[in-house]
Amino acid sequence: MSALLAVSFDSTEFLVYRILSIICLILVFLTALVTIIIVLFQKSNSDGIQGITASSETFYGKNRGRSIESKLKKWTWICLGVLAFLSIAIYIVGIIVQ
Repeated sequence: MSALLAVSFDSTEFLVYRILSIICLILVFLTALVTIIIVLFQKSNSDGIQGITASSETFYGKNRGRSIESKLKKWTWICLGVLAFLSIAIYIVGIIVQ
């Protein structure tokens, strides 16, 4: 029966696979956590109660907000790309080991 399996459970290849999969899963968890935190820091698209007050902002204040929003948006896409890459890598390594 064990001759049918490509990798036995006591081989070094299986140990390397387990270590790599644990490291990748930890990285996926941390990347997902960072992505959630970054998304929570982003400003919502609706004005909400701020639209009623009609507060006047300076030109500097508006541009500063846009630059922070653009950086958060950029880091969101970077984190999502890393998350997708790690997920695909875990899948490919799992197929190779089998």
